[in-house]
Amino acid sequence: MAFTGKYEVESEENYDEFMKKIGLPSDIIEKGRNFKIVTEVVQNGEEFTWSQLYPGGQSMTNTFVIGKESNMETMGGKKFKATVQLEGGKVVADFPNYHHTAEIAGGKLVEISTTAGVTFKRISKRVA
Repeated sequence: MAFTGKYEVESEENYDEFMKKIGLPSDIIEKGRNFKIVTEVVQNGEEFTWSQLYPGGQSMTNTFVIGKESNMETMGGKKFKATVQLEGGKVVADFPNYHHTAEIAGGKLVEISTTAGVTFKRISKRVA
C-alpha cells in the first residue's frame, strides 16, 4: 500500500459535470480539461505530501498526517481543515463540497471524488 510515486493522468470520467458542481468557473474547467496533471506523492509512514503539478509550472500541495487535522486546499484554491483517514488501503478525505478517495489499484493511482450525485474518477499511471 505504498503511495509514493509520480503519476500522470491517463483518463478521467465526468470531469465537466463534477467541476461545474463544485463551482469552478467555465474558463478554468475549459483550461483544465486536457491538462496532463502529474500527481506526486511522498509517503513516510502516516505522513503524506500530495502535490498536483499543472502545465505551466503551477502546483498545489497538501501535507497531512493520517488521523490528524491538517490545513488543506481544494482544487479551486479554497483553504480548509480536514482529517484524512486511511480506510481499507484508501486515503479518504472530506473536502468542503466533495468526498475524495485515493488508492493504488493495479499499479495505478485511482482517485474518486463525489458531490451532489456526481462522481468524478481520475486514473493516473505511474511514471516514476
